[in-house]
Amino acid sequence: METETVTLSEIVMRWFPEMLPFLKQNELNSLIVLRDGISILEPEDAMEIIQYSICEHQINLFLH
Repeated sequence: METETVTLSEIVMRWFPEMLPFLKQNELNSLIVLRDGISILEPEDAMEIIQYSICEHQINLFLH
């Protein structure tokens, strides 16, 4: 099993580029480790990763 590290912006640009203006730069710069690499990532999985990343950044705002 080979992992691949990508930024959230890479995932957004590949599957949902229309979402780009709605995401903050710190969200887009988030590093995402993909267990099997970006090449086999499905759109549903990509959306789940984007949603999770947004939630994580919102939680961090409240904790600071």
